[in-house]
Amino acid sequence: MKIGLYFGSFNPIHHGHLIIATYVLQNSDLNQIWFIISPQNPLKASVSLLNEYHRLYLVQCAIEGEINLRAKDIEFKLPKPSYTVNTLAYLHELYPSYRFCIIMGSDSYSNISRWKNYEFIMKNYPIYVYGRPGHDMNQATNTNPHVIFLNAPLLQISATYIREAIKRGKSIRYLVPEKVLEEIEQNGYYK
Repeated sequence: MKIGLYFGSFNPIHHGHLIIATYVLQNSDLNQIWFIISPQNPLKASVSLLNEYHRLYLVQCAIEGEINLRAKDIEFKLPKPSYTVNTLAYLHELYPSYRFCIIMGSDSYSNISRWKNYEFIMKNYPIYVYGRPGHDMNQATNTNPHVIFLNAPLLQISATYIREAIKRGKSIRYLVPEKVLEEIEQNGYYK
């Protein structure tokens, strides 16, 4: 089985994440996409992070009923901060017969040289890169056969924008799935 690993804080998950995951699934040879909720990204400040179990639950709400999308708490069991190379090693131990690929935005890809053991990752794992606003995909200079650039829809939705809208008392309806909106409102997340 070939699994796409979609790493992120998902703080909160929104329609942009779901559209990308669905696009990648439909336009690749992946069997499933796993949302890997990162408790703490070593390259991002954790000040505005909602508790990881709440974020996991929001992802579960967002993908409920989807048979090829999964929410995973793999990194919750690993030392913090979360390093992708450690997660990949752990997943390989748990699922030795699965083939794993990484899904990331062009913003993350442009910073991949800052990742722990990034050369190993780029040599051993296919990476599916989708465009993000303000981060061009430099496909012409790509010589790595493991890096696949996808012409996925380019959306101007960000979790940062959603959190700021909540703080300002603005509606986030249509930016997140209805069940995610309900959970955020009922629990007063991000206020």
